[in-house]
Amino acid sequence: MLRALLFDVDGTLADTERDGHRPAFNAAFREFGLDWEWDVPLYGELLAVTGGKERMRHYVERYRPDWPRPADFDDLIGELHRAKTRHYTRLLAEGGIPLRPGVRRLLTEARDTGLILGIATTTTPDNVTALLKHSLAEDGEQWFAVIAAGDIVPAKKPAPDIYLWAIQQLGLSPRECLAFEDSENGLCAAGGAGLKTVVTVNDYTRDHDFSGALAVLSDLGEPGAPYTRLDAAGAGETAWVDLQRLREWFEQV
Repeated sequence: MLRALLFDVDGTLADTERDGHRPAFNAAFREFGLDWEWDVPLYGELLAVTGGKERMRHYVERYRPDWPRPADFDDLIGELHRAKTRHYTRLLAEGGIPLRPGVRRLLTEARDTGLILGIATTTTPDNVTALLKHSLAEDGEQWFAVIAAGDIVPAKKPAPDIYLWAIQQLGLSPRECLAFEDSENGLCAAGGAGLKTVVTVNDYTRDHDFSGALAVLSDLGEPGAPYTRLDAAGAGETAWVDLQRLREWFEQV
């Protein structure tokens, strides 16, 4: 029986990566006088690494091996990440980053019918609460029974730890939960926790391997703007995701 919906955040609830996190990273780099600049294609490559601090370390190792690391490199990474989070929350507060199609409608329907809502993400808690407040509702954080975010577990996606922690906090089994993801790493994390998963792709993840997903969609769709289904099981199908459709998919597998 389906009892809970667990959502990734970046790329799943909202298209935050390209127009939110990326410019926030660049603003932090400028603030600290660094000549690092992450353009759209480069950031797409860096997204293969989950976690902002890990992404910066990978960037230096892979793309800037010539850059002289200071003795306090780890401290610098932490300071940069805090600055990036500050710039990101400012971007949200100034204009907001809209939720992806169908997200608000599905969250509202699930909440109204008593389904449990949760979040499982590698982004920081501050990023999550800012997005929910400015893009969902003033009390958006309260819509979710659990928010598993950031460094609450040591291993980031594709490790399943963040999902396992969220499920444990809810007192549920994986057989009672459905995950929503946008990336191959996210699908691996959810699958590793024993969760069935619906994927909504974005420009950065469209070409990922989503083998094993319950369904792969362009987005969650709206009555006037349906999704396009991309996986072989339902290729070309157009509709919108509601709880009835989710339960049908959930019970078929």
